Amino acid sequence: MKRVLFMLLAAITLTACGSTNEKKTDSVEASADTSVKTAEVTPVASADPSTVYVYYFHGKQRCKTCIAVQKLAQESVKQMYGDNQKVKFMEVLTDEEANKELVEKYGVTWNALIVAKGDDHIDMTQNAFANPEGVKELLKNEVDRRL
Repeated sequence: MKRVLFMLLAAITLTACGSTNEKKTDSVEASADTSVKTAEVTPVASADPSTVYVYYFHGKQRCKTCIAVQKLAQESVKQMYGDNQKVKFMEVLTDEEANKELVEKYGVTWNALIVAKGDDHIDMTQNAFANPEGVKELLKNEVDRRL
């Protein structure tokens, strides 16, 4: 009898703890989504082949590192190429049907940072997430190479 009561108490405790984590996660995600301003989204068909695009792909759920990489990439492009009409930062929501063709073109399955001009592109995701502080220098090298 004691064993049954102990198991019941343990199950209730674990269930209660699981519910609390879901609520915290939702509030973190809600605040994270509002911390980064969204950039323009251009359909693939209208992408100018002479323009260098810095694409940041993401879904609805993002971690702090994902948000930091987007923020750094977006700020870096604005700071270094703000006056240059041939360089654009594009935020691409992978969950939206309008972006399906672009997501498939680059084979994106999760968050990604890609620099592209026409058919020439490089996936910088691994380097950017491994070293978020170095995103600015990485972007400068890849964008300048394509200008």
